[in-house]
Amino acid sequence: MIQFFKNNIEPRKKLRTAEIIVLIALVLGSIISLCVGLKEVHSNPGKVDYVQSIVMKRNTQDEDYSSDNTVCDVTYSKGDKQLVVSYSYEEYTQLKNKTITAYEFKTSNGTDLYFDHKDVSQKEVKNSYKQVMANKTMYIFNLASSLFILSLSLALMLLFSKQFTTYEKSWFMTIMVLATIFAVAFPEESANGVNGIVIMLLYLLDTFLNILCELLISKQSRYNFLVSVAVEIAEIAMCIVLMYRFATMVTTLFFWLPIDIISYINWSKHKDEEEDELTMVRKLKGYQEVLVIVGIFVWTIVVGYFISGLDIATDFYTNKTLETWIIYIDACASAVGIANGLFIFFRLREQWIAWYICAALEAIINILSGQYVLLILKLGYFTNTTYGYIKWTKYIREHQKTNEKLSLF
Repeated sequence: MIQFFKNNIEPRKKLRTAEIIVLIALVLGSIISLCVGLKEVHSNPGKVDYVQSIVMKRNTQDEDYSSDNTVCDVTYSKGDKQLVVSYSYEEYTQLKNKTITAYEFKTSNGTDLYFDHKDVSQKEVKNSYKQVMANKTMYIFNLASSLFILSLSLALMLLFSKQFTTYEKSWFMTIMVLATIFAVAFPEESANGVNGIVIMLLYLLDTFLNILCELLISKQSRYNFLVSVAVEIAEIAMCIVLMYRFATMVTTLFFWLPIDIISYINWSKHKDEEEDELTMVRKLKGYQEVLVIVGIFVWTIVVGYFISGLDIATDFYTNKTLETWIIYIDACASAVGIANGLFIFFRLREQWIAWYICAALEAIINILSGQYVLLILKLGYFTNTTYGYIKWTKYIREHQKTNEKLSLF
């Protein structure tokens, strides 16, 4: 018997040691990547020589500015050579020429810089060089962010290893590894004056927090609402930075944050009698489901129509038709989200069906918006939603008599 326990303990110790080594490697990799990126961005451009003047053509298809924009970036290009000039809205409205004379300079390390005037100051050279190097090294910063979030994920699974099954830990880490790969493979462009590196970090943080929250819900843990508060803050920050999905932002601010707090209180009142960490759950009746569907349809039409009529400036989208479609899809997603929040509050199994619909709608928005790293989050939704639905259904069947007497509040 003693030998049996020894044989089981030894592999666990080795696995634990291996996981700690991987964690240390991830942290070091994140620090090293960050240092390399910062060194490149803040390096000295050295001697800068004038090369030639080039006539570049204006890319008008990337422009969709209104009086709400204080800065209007206009892109000019010729082949792979590109110049971005920032104008005030007044200057932008007076632009008539479709071309510009750009002046090409080359640094001592072979980096090409472009300006709309020939007599450039050293300060302008440094700022332009820093921006070019930031774009060139974006994958390094994305790698640093990804490895940091990945190390945070692994540390969490190690710290609370007894609270999660092998499947749950494997699922969680798989999603985060895929998010890391996508973050490096599909870097995010800057938008509304915010660097793409910051936007990608928000995407990764949103993915990490959301799948952790989803996992805790599937485990019927009331602590999911504490994580959910952090999720709402991250998603509000994304909406503000990208100046989009205002239906979701308003819903998050005025519905999700309050519902998270009162849901935590409600779930705490309905602990399972045998397992304190579990919350008792139940399911809806047929006519209640019909009322929910009607409510979602009405909300989508009314809110979508209202927001599409607002003149909100963002350079995240350059196509007005695309922006309108996304507004209506977002309105529908926010309606399903509200239904989902109420289902979770009342501990109803139908919240998993709402998760399916919401994940599908948000996946469409992510594809149309080019936010490919967030598709990993939707993959996590779909897989964990199936897992959670099965777990909750099994629990409801095993506690059918108790659920018949169970009140919603």
